[in-house]
Amino acid sequence: MGLTVRSRHVILAKNKPGDDGFSGMERTKLESKDIRKVGLKVTLPRLKILEMLEAGDTRHMSAEDLYRALLDSGEEIGLATVYRVLTQFESAGLVNRLNFESGHSVFEINQGAHHDHMLCVKCGRVDEFMDDAIEARQASIAQRMGYEMTDHSLYIYGICPDCRHKPSAAAPGDNADQTAATSD
Repeated sequence: MGLTVRSRHVILAKNKPGDDGFSGMERTKLESKDIRKVGLKVTLPRLKILEMLEAGDTRHMSAEDLYRALLDSGEEIGLATVYRVLTQFESAGLVNRLNFESGHSVFEINQGAHHDHMLCVKCGRVDEFMDDAIEARQASIAQRMGYEMTDHSLYIYGICPDCRHKPSAAAPGDNADQTAATSD
């Protein structure tokens, strides 16, 4: 019951190799099996991209973020390949694509559990939350309007706590200093 929040700064709840009885090699086989299970051929780029999405510092990554992370880790995978693999993973249900109003898209591993998102309009931070009251209200509205709800998404846009507490620089064209100087 109530509100549950997950920040993009929290690494996925994933056991370290060995913690769950699997070595790193066995974990890779499970990933390969997951790719095969959805009808895709297991390739090194697919494995690397899936690995980055699972083990990255952030839960939500854009195609460009993934591409940069792959380059930083020494992988030679092109940006077009990253986009193609992400689209294939999305079609297969392995990942979810979140399209925000700004045109910015990020991807997350599809863990099956519904959740909603908050997006910071300043830094792009994405936080996940689940609120039973919001879910019940949406279902009630759909029912009242005669809809059979099949799916929904909720994105809340705002300014995250980190950005709200940063000292802000004067915006370009801000006349505060000029007004103070001319009001003597």
